[in-house]
Amino acid sequence: MEQKKLSKWLKGILIGTAACGLAVYLALLPDYGRSLAQAYPEFAGRFWPWLIFLWATGVPCYLALGLGWRIAGRIGEDRSFSEGNARDLSRIAWLAAGDAGAFFLGNAILLLADMSHPGVVLMSLIVVFVGVAIAVAAAALSHLVHKAAALQEQADLTI
Repeated sequence: MEQKKLSKWLKGILIGTAACGLAVYLALLPDYGRSLAQAYPEFAGRFWPWLIFLWATGVPCYLALGLGWRIAGRIGEDRSFSEGNARDLSRIAWLAAGDAGAFFLGNAILLLADMSHPGVVLMSLIVVFVGVAIAVAAAALSHLVHKAAALQEQADLTI
């Protein structure tokens, strides 16, 4: 697959991911929260703290999508192995790790504030694991792209 076509595919996937995320964050979560609050009025006071917490966890995800957009743009310019891509992948790794940590910490705080259930905190470990896995994968890719960029620069200098 040529670089421009790959770049377009990546950008399309990023747009689709962003649209799905908006549907979840702006429609699904508030509707589900409202239905829970109506079904269980004793939990109605937990609606806004949880919704704000979940919205806050979405911010790093959209920052990572923006960095992914820049990476896709560089791929389209035939600069796949560049220091800029290595830096952006490293930033994505830090965003994913930070978001996973904040998600776990937020769940623990909500549990201690008696606004959550231990089962919810245990289930949130799945989300934390996925965030850590993304962080590790992005960090490994960053390292590999950095090494490839250095090799490419050396090759360009010898020609």
